[in-house]
Amino acid sequence: MTISLQDVHAAARALEGSIVRTPCLHSRTLSEITGAQIHLKFENHQFTASFKERGALNKLLSLTPGQCARGVIAASAGNHAQGLAYHARRLGIPAVIVMPRYTPGVKVVHTRAHGAEVILHGEVFDDARVHAHQLADTRQLTLVHPYDDEKVIAGQGTIALEMLAEHPDLEVLVVPVGGGGMISGMATAATGIAPGIEVLGVQTERFPSMYCALQGISPAFGSNTIADGIAVKHPGTLTLPVVRELVNDLVLVDEDDIEQAIVLLLEIEKTVVEGAGATGLAAVLSDPARFGGRKVGLVLSGGNIDPLVLADLIERGMVRTGRLTRLTVQLRDLPGALARVTACLAEQNANIEEIFHQRAFTNLPVQTVEVDFVVQTRDREHVQQVIAALAEAGFDARLNND
Repeated sequence: MTISLQDVHAAARALEGSIVRTPCLHSRTLSEITGAQIHLKFENHQFTASFKERGALNKLLSLTPGQCARGVIAASAGNHAQGLAYHARRLGIPAVIVMPRYTPGVKVVHTRAHGAEVILHGEVFDDARVHAHQLADTRQLTLVHPYDDEKVIAGQGTIALEMLAEHPDLEVLVVPVGGGGMISGMATAATGIAPGIEVLGVQTERFPSMYCALQGISPAFGSNTIADGIAVKHPGTLTLPVVRELVNDLVLVDEDDIEQAIVLLLEIEKTVVEGAGATGLAAVLSDPARFGGRKVGLVLSGGNIDPLVLADLIERGMVRTGRLTRLTVQLRDLPGALARVTACLAEQNANIEEIFHQRAFTNLPVQTVEVDFVVQTRDREHVQQVIAALAEAGFDARLNND
């Protein structure tokens, strides 16, 4: 095996006092929704809002004085970059970070704010990774890999130590998987402490690299995913054997489940997570029978999400739950007709956000128009009540959320 339980304990001692010992809390509401006993590990509460600080700092603390003087380099989609940059500056070590060009702006800004030299290169993580290796050679920098490094893996494993120290009766750990650093470290620690525990990894359907490697099939990748932090095309050479040996299963989740999980965590737990950090809850939501009645630990691995993306997700979540809907209403193009519709909506306590009045681009008879109303409603049942009320008032109304 790449690392041992002793290595994870050593990392915990090295990190003590330099990272946040994040809470692992029972969520009563999410437990009621899913039918499982859900415990959330809030790694989005780290200073840089990601678990990546653990592995990055453990690696930095292992460097020789000469390596520290020359500096370090890493390729990262954002969270490893911020964790490494923050702790490198704190330790007085120069840091260079190579990021894909389309990394969310909030991650680029924060990484530079931590004092690192940021280089944007390539379309995806693997392009940045190749460039970082080249710069490491030419500038004699120490490469700090985001997941394929023994010190990094051991550092990430400290998450499981903390979770099981607080909740030793956990039956399942559900862990986001990109290159496999976190799940390798956590599985090593968890199975060493509690041999009967189940460790489950989660990847997105659009980036199933580790899943496909375990299945022995060639992966097909999407162009993008909301879980950009785990959008990795190649699992680690160190992590893959650990995952194969210690992880019970890997599952795939789709984008809709991840979006739903982000919105639920924001609304219920009042906590912001990025796409990768929501994949554990997405896995439980997509297959509740698998987890029903069991004590489940989920790692909210990071909270670095672009505010504009989060705003879009909130609005889409409202549509999904029926709290924001678009109705298309046919009516005669006569004075007062539109006022009658709006009055009916008001009587049903449906708050109008937008109105689009369509005359020209329609196949309807002359003097008949279609009007789109975007309205705030309570839930799906309320939407049907509004449609029924419009029908009773003589208006042909239909749901138009596509």
